Formats: sequence, structure tokens, C-alpha cells
Amino acid sequence: MGTLEDRVIVVTGAGRGIGREHALLLASEGAKVVVNDLGGSADGKGSEAGPAVAVVEEIKAAGGDAIVSTDDVASAQGADNLIRSAIAAYGKLDGLVNNASILRDGMVFNVDDEQWESVLHVGLSGTFYPGRAAARYWRELSKAGKPVAGSIVNTTSESGLFGNMGQSNYAAAKAGVAALTEVWARELKRYGVRVNAIAPRAATRLTAQVGAAESTDPNAPMHPGNCSPWVAYLLSDSCAISGEVFVVYGGVVHRVAPWTLDDSWKLRKETRWAPKELADAVFETGIPSKAGRNTGLIR
Repeated sequence: MGTLEDRVIVVTGAGRGIGREHALLLASEGAKVVVNDLGGSADGKGSEAGPAVAVVEEIKAAGGDAIVSTDDVASAQGADNLIRSAIAAYGKLDGLVNNASILRDGMVFNVDDEQWESVLHVGLSGTFYPGRAAARYWRELSKAGKPVAGSIVNTTSESGLFGNMGQSNYAAAKAGVAALTEVWARELKRYGVRVNAIAPRAATRLTAQVGAAESTDPNAPMHPGNCSPWVAYLLSDSCAISGEVFVVYGGVVHRVAPWTLDDSWKLRKETRWAPKELADAVFETGIPSKAGRNTGLIR
């Protein structure tokens, strides 16, 4: 038996790349998988059922169980329909992997309104709406006195966690996903639901837009399939982790520490600061750096 035997799991953005690898592995571990993909281009244009259909066919050919969904998860109606479809097909929902995203890079002075809004729409709303729909289902089960062992795995990015030039829209969306992960973990714990996120390092058709060719070698560190075993673990009954974010690549799983107060740099006095006082205090203390060291000022 696999580690996910008979669990029903929805994977968004599962027609290609990382999502496809998740769907294939989860099915091989015994899960019943809802393969969701709108089938658009890497920048979010168009739609086509083919990618999701192909993944479902591959799963079935290997003896697994899966169905196709082409719902638009960046809309409330599409996300609600996706979750209802999973429950209608299999009678329940055990896990949700929010993976759908698009990439439309540009420096802050070049990004137009449509680029900004489309990336936030797919990356952030496309995580929120399926998560909300799944949470409502599990909450109702719990309130009815039925046992719940749900799990959500969101997909953030190091761009959102640490920043990356040329990705104001993508970084904002992915930082929002990391924040949702921590909030949901706190909100849904009482209902028996765990929530975590991964920041995958993988070469996919999205990274190909910025010069990192898609990895097709399963032994390469940047192959998208390297991220899927950790996702399978986070979805399994043997996992008790919740509210965490992990960078995953190759054979590495690295926990990301959340925002914390930095005791290596702090200004303090008993009364309100005056601007001139602050200038002097910063000069004496040094400029805070991301390396955790203070850099002295010259004046």
C-alpha cells in the first residue's frame, strides 16, 4: 500500500511541470487525484483541456485513479466547483495542493496594470479561493461531529520570501501565499486541518521564460519531480507538521524561518524619539543588514 491509499487529493495547475509531477506521484502512492488545469500558457493566456487530460490518462495507464478538472481556480465559482467535483466523484476530500501560477516579469517601472493584476489574480486568488472552498467543507464536517484529517499544501516561492528583481507582481503574490499558510494553519487547526507550503527550486516552463531551461532529467537537482515526495509526506496521515514553509529541491528540504524581531539591531529610549536623535542613534548603531551585522555610517 502507498502512503496516500484512498485519500482524495486535488492538485491545481497539474497539467504540466511541478503540478504534473505531484499528481503522478500522489496517484502512485494510492491517492485518487483531481487533476486541475485551465491549460493556459505560462503567462496565463488561453485555455486547453489537453494537458490535464494527458496527465489523467497517464495516471490511469499506470493503474491509478484520477479525473480531469478545467475549472478556473482564480474565480470563486471555479474553485467552488472544483471542490464540489472532487466530493461528487469520490465522496470526500482529504487534501488540496495549490500549485497554479503564472509568470509575467517586469521591473516596477515597466509592469502595466494587466501584468500586475493577472499574476496576483492567478497566484494569490487562485490559492485563496480553492483553500476557502476546502476549508468550508472540512469545517462543516467537523461541526457535524465527523472526523477530519485534511491537509493543504500551498506553493510559494523564494521570490516572495526573499525578493527577486523584476518580479514585483509574482513576489507579492507568493509572499501573500506564505502569509495565508500561517494564517490558515492557525484558523483550521481546531477543525483537524494542517496547512503548509513549499517554495520549490525547479526548472519548468515558467523559469524557461527567464533563461532557465525546463529540466527533463529526473536525476537533475532542478527537476520538478524532486519536490513531490515532500508534498506527498505533508499530505499523509503520518505528518503532524502545520504552519511551516519549506524550500525544496534535489534531495534537500529546508525549513524557512518566518519573520522575527532582530535583537541584533534595536533602538530604544524611554520617551518618543525626535528625528535628529534618530539620525544620531542610527549613526552610532549602524545600518542593519540582512546578514545580521550592523554596518557603520560615514558622515
